[in-house]
Amino acid sequence: MKNIGFSKKEHVVSQKQINELFDSGNNHSQVAFPLRAIYMVNTRKNENNEPVQVLISVSKKRLHHAVDRNRVKRQIREAYRLNKQSLRESIPADKQLTLAFVWLIDNVQSTNVVMTRMQNLLRRITHKMQKEC
Repeated sequence: MKNIGFSKKEHVVSQKQINELFDSGNNHSQVAFPLRAIYMVNTRKNENNEPVQVLISVSKKRLHHAVDRNRVKRQIREAYRLNKQSLRESIPADKQLTLAFVWLIDNVQSTNVVMTRMQNLLRRITHKMQKEC
């Protein structure tokens, strides 16, 4: 059975990495409303690094209640965890993908909507990665 967890190694935790993702000119963006995916391809520094690292952002400006923000983050994490395998397989061994998911709307959506939009985003990113590499 394949590992479909979402471990700490797969999270973007470095402030330097976050700044590089959002501020650099070599990032790309895809939108599947209500999600935006911002991603950047780097060279992998060593084999211990995960091929894909993810950041999830739900703004207080969009969802004022912490309960709603936490629910949306949980939905995004679960949708990514269940659909990440094709994206991980499309990354070459010497590359690393840094990926951020940003919530764009002011209300909570159903889990089915989040799941289908996540599948759409990951499929488009995978297709673009295969074209580039």
